[in-house]
Amino acid sequence: MKKVLTIAGSDCSGGAGIQADLKTFSAHGVYGMSVITAVTAQNTQGVTAVQDISRDVIGKQIEAIFDDIEVDGVKVGMVSQVQTIEVIAELLRHYAPQTIVVDPVMVSKSGYHLLNPEAEVTLIKELLPLATLVTPNIPEAEVMTQTSIQTLEQMEEASRIIYQMGVKNVLLKGGHLEDDAIDILYDGQEFSYFFSSRIATKNTHGTGCTLSSAITSNLALGYSLNEAVSLAKEYITIAIQHSLSIGKGVGPTHHFYALYKKAGLIE
Repeated sequence: MKKVLTIAGSDCSGGAGIQADLKTFSAHGVYGMSVITAVTAQNTQGVTAVQDISRDVIGKQIEAIFDDIEVDGVKVGMVSQVQTIEVIAELLRHYAPQTIVVDPVMVSKSGYHLLNPEAEVTLIKELLPLATLVTPNIPEAEVMTQTSIQTLEQMEEASRIIYQMGVKNVLLKGGHLEDDAIDILYDGQEFSYFFSSRIATKNTHGTGCTLSSAITSNLALGYSLNEAVSLAKEYITIAIQHSLSIGKGVGPTHHFYALYKKAGLIE
């Protein structure tokens, strides 16, 4: 069994962060492990508080995993402090896992800023050059590139700018565009386009975490990058189509819909 690690923050409501990552890993048949970088107080209505884990404890978690277990893929999510980013980058350089997917979580759906400007700069400088793939959405890409993105052409230009920051591949997610959701993958030479129809639901809590974790799982399973992204898009589309109306706000996606259906647990 392939073994995949998420380094991210905890979501006590279970829809995003570490919890979404571990559910996604399980749905893909890989063994999930976690390094918790922060504990958040959040639910479907938003984030109300964040408690960062100390640099030393984050480092010890990473060492505990890599010193004992072979890691086939790493997904990095919420890393909100400079010291957090520095220790993660230092240890990932040391252990050098083959696959690293960075989901640059900067702003929550409710508008809560999870990174301060100094941490944003450190993330770009320290983590992006280690990444096999970075998966920003449009608001995150706008922060990273200091540009406005409203069209496909502007997405392509932003992808080129982010690629120049040292990352091997860029997947810029177009879910914030007004038309159908188009994600673009840039490898420094060519663009690949992934299309999906917009789904009429408010329940999209944790979609970014889930997509990046699905891609990481697929890469660990041996799929090419294009295949990994395509399969992950199919997975997240089904999860959104059958999202769960849990809570009073933006509900979570259904990470296990396909498995439950196959097992006859749902119609």
